[in-house]
Amino acid sequence: MKSAIIVRPAVPADVDAIFELLELYTASGVVLKRSKDDIAFYLKNFIVAEENGIVCGCCAARDFGHDLFEVRSLVVVPACQGKGIGKLLVNFIIDRMDKERKSWRLFTLTLQVKFFQSLGFSVVEKEIFPEKIWSDCSRCSKYHCCDETALLLEKK
Repeated sequence: MKSAIIVRPAVPADVDAIFELLELYTASGVVLKRSKDDIAFYLKNFIVAEENGIVCGCCAARDFGHDLFEVRSLVVVPACQGKGIGKLLVNFIIDRMDKERKSWRLFTLTLQVKFFQSLGFSVVEKEIFPEKIWSDCSRCSKYHCCDETALLLEKK
């Protein structure tokens, strides 16, 4: 019997699970390191995926203002990869934005270009997101040798 995967907004009880998920990928540079306090402070940005009541994936949508959002902290437990959880998480964000806003721009900086292209994102230049560069990129160890690609999905 196949178990159902539930995607929902994160709640305070999810902070530890989100932290542990992100820690799986920070050493390799897939996501930026986040403290539990930072996750708790920005909890409203996070959504989680659960399988059998256990958090198996997470994602956040950061609001930069002016209808510009970033998909960030998208991770799935290695044992659960290949089940479409990442797609469910990103589509949850897209659906929520469609319901809440007339227009929006959603971007990501990622190594998973084909994944985001399969969801309708298009490759763009990083420089069109100075807000991201000022706030996060300047603190990243890969700032001068970034290997990530910027992608954008828009609803006008």
